[in-house]
Amino acid sequence: MRMLLISGVLGAALLTGCVGTPSLDGSLGAPSFSALQDMCGTSPVDYGADAQSVYSAFYDAYVAERRGGLQKERFCAFQAAIAERYRAYRANPGPEAQSAWAKFFLEQRAQALSWRAAVDPTLRAG
Repeated sequence: MRMLLISGVLGAALLTGCVGTPSLDGSLGAPSFSALQDMCGTSPVDYGADAQSVYSAFYDAYVAERRGGLQKERFCAFQAAIAERYRAYRANPGPEAQSAWAKFFLEQRAQALSWRAAVDPTLRAG
């Protein structure tokens, strides 16, 4: 039951992220997932089944950064924090680690959407 709940949470984040997010390879002029990771000069991370959800968060933060609502250093710190928590989760997988990863990631996803909404009028109601 707990595993289904966690999978459902990440699945919901995935579906939410897909609405306005290009594919991992990039589309419509958007950078690919690997290009977003390369922007910070760190080793790319293989997020496995979570890749599209993570890309959605990175892409929203990228839009905020490109439109002047987020400094590049903060963008890179955002990516690094997600990579660090994901590696910790993968190093010691289990229900508790998966739950902690899902909670952390959903908070980061919300932060990225907030950054983007501050600079992207298409995400604001009005």
